[in-house]
Amino acid sequence: QVQLAESGGGLVPPGGSLTLSCATSGANLDYYAIGWFRQAPGKQREGVSCIVGRDHETTYGDSYKGRFTVSRDNAKNTVFLQMDSLQPGDPAAYYCAAAKDRYGCSWYLSVGMEYWGVGTLVTVSS
Repeated sequence: QVQLAESGGGLVPPGGSLTLSCATSGANLDYYAIGWFRQAPGKQREGVSCIVGRDHETTYGDSYKGRFTVSRDNAKNTVFLQMDSLQPGDPAAYYCAAAKDRYGCSWYLSVGMEYWGVGTLVTVSS
């Protein structure tokens, strides 16, 4: 059974940075796609970024390219999301998710994944 646990959310001022962590268990990260999604109140869930494969191939939603960076530490079974230049439009619940890779990150960011964490809240305020 794949389990995911996010951490690192909190309050950050506009323009600030935050790093989220997703601790995983039950998944070989070389063969599972791990994605980050977010959902703001009253809005649809959005795919943020995804990492997959032995080469740590990454994919980003258009709104996040250049500001967010996803990375992975296989030894710690953990995936990270570095978020820079956070803006008032960024507050949301951020979720990590996993799927055994069959279709690639772009597909998973569009339609979602099989396993989900419970999420961590990010607030941007001065």
